[in-house]
Amino acid sequence: MPGGATRPAPAEAPALPSPATGLPAPAIRVAAAPAPPADHAAHGPSHAQHDGGRPARREHPPGDADGAARARDQQGAARPLRILYLHQHHSTPAGSTATRSHAFAEALAARGHAVTIACGRYEGAETGLSGPFRRGRREGPAGRHRVVEFDIPCGNAMGLAARSAAFLRYAARAAPLAAGGRFDLVVASSTPLTVALPAFAARALAGTPFLFEIRDPWPELPRAMGGVPGPVLAAMERLADAACRRAAAVIALSEGMAETAIARGADPARVHVVPNGCDLHLFGPHVAPWRPPEAAPWECLALYAGAHGRANGLGALLDAAAILQARGERRLRILLVGEGAEKPALMARAAREGLANVTFLPAQPRAAVGALHAGAQIVLHLLAGVPAFAEWTSPNKLMDGLAAGRPVVTNQPGRAARIVAEGPCGIAVPPGEPALLAEALARLAAGPALRERLGLAARRQAVAKWDRRLLAERFCAIAEAAAA
Repeated sequence: MPGGATRPAPAEAPALPSPATGLPAPAIRVAAAPAPPADHAAHGPSHAQHDGGRPARREHPPGDADGAARARDQQGAARPLRILYLHQHHSTPAGSTATRSHAFAEALAARGHAVTIACGRYEGAETGLSGPFRRGRREGPAGRHRVVEFDIPCGNAMGLAARSAAFLRYAARAAPLAAGGRFDLVVASSTPLTVALPAFAARALAGTPFLFEIRDPWPELPRAMGGVPGPVLAAMERLADAACRRAAAVIALSEGMAETAIARGADPARVHVVPNGCDLHLFGPHVAPWRPPEAAPWECLALYAGAHGRANGLGALLDAAAILQARGERRLRILLVGEGAEKPALMARAAREGLANVTFLPAQPRAAVGALHAGAQIVLHLLAGVPAFAEWTSPNKLMDGLAAGRPVVTNQPGRAARIVAEGPCGIAVPPGEPALLAEALARLAAGPALRERLGLAARRQAVAKWDRRLLAERFCAIAEAAAA
């Protein structure tokens, strides 16, 4: 990989803009991660050791996952759990997509449980399997868990009809596996929302409880984005209601998502919040930096690494790039890494407008993304100006920036703005305001001392609050309680 660039000489930092005003935090009980040990922040996180036995029958409130874990530790266990983890878009860190299901499956397996992940063939994902498909399926070990991969391609660039067909095909293939009576618990991780269908089959035909994980609230977000037919939204409404009501436990990735689950009839005692966390191994000051050859050593590199879809609103970033170029700002380069339906149009626009301060790269494996974060000076967390995004998202891009120890610029009010304001560890600007986005980038490019201060605060927050390994332990305790 190309070496990292030298940073500009320190200069006096300008005043930090105030974060955008966010929405108030919803009143919802957060099932937070266990508190880190006293020396956690100073010496870095360490893996906790846990008994891997099956949870004992609980004598505590159904939502008390910590009580279930204590009961298990005190009373011993008959045998480990057999867990089926349904996540159509699963990937290992060798892929370029999110790896939450991989990390949590590994954490469950480390506690002694036998975990099988059932997934499809998602664009940019790497499942760890390389053999041929036989009758549309292949399977094998991937780390401590097993993977069953169905030959069902899916990706953000596909149209609505093609993606919907892929969702239904996956549900049809996964249902016999889930309902075969081989598992003690099914974890149904949405989206797509249709992962609930195999979980329903397991519950009805084999009496297997299921945990419903809400990564994105459907149909709330598709309705807010528009473009989905009314009958499809109505079917999604019924499916989401049933999933929230029938699940032995619901895990939401944000407090706003948890409130949608409760509004759909989930028992509040069974609703927990386990947000996306930081991978402190792949991101951080210990990672060797990588910068693309287009980035000059003196340039401040602002990195956006993620999907290039309509929901990401990256046109505003090109608007900001045009403003900076028109001003003669030569200290900054914007790097966009990833794939998506909007990428060809974004690249064509950048070329048409002669945006010399913008570089595109294809999607990269997670380790390479960590190296790009180490080589960048600013991390961008951007979404389209949809009000529902304020409390109903838990983006990995924000967590990756914190873990890397880089100042984060977000254009989202609500949850993201609150996280960035803590420390502070970045700058929040309103959505749909490319001039303010350009101003935030220019201020950070001109202020290495400011970048240093915000970046140190970002890493401190990542270690203290968002370590994925601690969040994985919380997820495991909730799963064990759901199966008890």
